[in-house]
Amino acid sequence: MAQLTSPVTPPRTQEWWKTRQFGQTVHDIIVYTLLVLLSLVFIFPFFWMVTTALKLDYEIFLWPPRWLPNPPHWENFGLALTDPQLPFFPTFFLNTMKIVTLVVIGRLVSCVVVAYGFARLEAPGKDVLFAILLATLMIPGTLLLFPKYILFNSIGWVNTILPLTVPSFFGEAFAIFLMRQFFASIPRDLEEAARMDGCNTFQVITRIIVPLSVPVLTVIAIFSFKDNWNDFFGPLLYLSDRTQYTLAVGLAFFNGRYDVAMNLLMAASVAVMLPLVILFFIAQRAFVEGISVTGLGGR
Repeated sequence: MAQLTSPVTPPRTQEWWKTRQFGQTVHDIIVYTLLVLLSLVFIFPFFWMVTTALKLDYEIFLWPPRWLPNPPHWENFGLALTDPQLPFFPTFFLNTMKIVTLVVIGRLVSCVVVAYGFARLEAPGKDVLFAILLATLMIPGTLLLFPKYILFNSIGWVNTILPLTVPSFFGEAFAIFLMRQFFASIPRDLEEAARMDGCNTFQVITRIIVPLSVPVLTVIAIFSFKDNWNDFFGPLLYLSDRTQYTLAVGLAFFNGRYDVAMNLLMAASVAVMLPLVILFFIAQRAFVEGISVTGLGGR
């Protein structure tokens, strides 16, 4: 007698639009589309600044706008940077470099020492002092303008670069926070081994901590360079001698009383911005690594 056998049911195949691979593809498309759109939003001001720097003055206000200069006027850069009535280079450039160099050196040296103390040394009330240090980040900078100006004016520092450089040798809260977070992640075994070999605290900092902290030091150096390179209000407030002005203040000279040479202003702005762009691309890897391993990266 023949046995009854049930027919074999073929396996159900999942619809292709419900597969995990399709969902991941849709997710990637959405993410990359948003990234491209946001990138265009951030790149557009830079694109407009560069193209404006290469146009004649009347071409800037044409309607409909002329997106690309035809032909590009590269001579605008020469006119902007060699104006006999504006000592843009080398005076303003040298003034800016002097201030930026002193600030970067002072901030790195002072913040390394303070951050090492918070990260490694034991002292009563250390955590309270660190909390007070972080609380200073919430104080608006404009609130301190008048007290600082009165102080610097009373000791005769106004119209010098001292108010712009000396405070950096006494630390900065945000830089100390970043360094302290990074120093705390360095294994203590390295420091203990160095002390067993006879190193004192200064030698531990210079031979162990600093060489291992290049990423976070790069982050602090770039932030300090950027902030002081672009600082307009500080030099404008404390410097009254035109020969001591910085690049940021020098850009204001392109704003005339009745008109603005927009193409020359944009050409000068591009020239002022280039050092920052070059610095970031040179130190990009160390900068990203320093951000990812400090408090900004969630550690």
